Amino acid sequence: MARLTKAQREWRPGMPKKRRSTKVMFASTVLLLEAFVALFGTLAVFGLRRGELPPLLVFGVGIGLSVVLVLTCAVLSKPWGVALGWILQILLILTGIVEPTMYVVGGLFAITWWYGIRTGIRIDREAAQREREQAAWDAANPDGQSN
Repeated sequence: MARLTKAQREWRPGMPKKRRSTKVMFASTVLLLEAFVALFGTLAVFGLRRGELPPLLVFGVGIGLSVVLVLTCAVLSKPWGVALGWILQILLILTGIVEPTMYVVGGLFAITWWYGIRTGIRIDREAAQREREQAAWDAANPDGQSN
């Protein structure tokens, strides 16, 4: 017998589907793209600075940053998740110390992160307002017809 998730165990017929946060989807997308950039940036630094930096340090920091970026997607719905995302934006920009191009790449991703968070909050707020208005209309019109 297959194991059911918590959401599957708690589901009952007629239950409305829980809406996913647009802010979390936008932020997750940015973080996943940054994880790829960090991984490929690691390979670039390894190739460009082969004699200057220990390979173990380069790969440890680069892959570690990539993993943390991916894992942060899981905590974005928590109150401190977005703050962790901002810290990671700063860390990505600071990788420019080793490879100056990363100042530009990290800065552009930080702008994208800010825009995704800001726009996602606005879209989530508008969707919640629409849901409240729909619920009020449904309560006023139980048979589904307008007055």
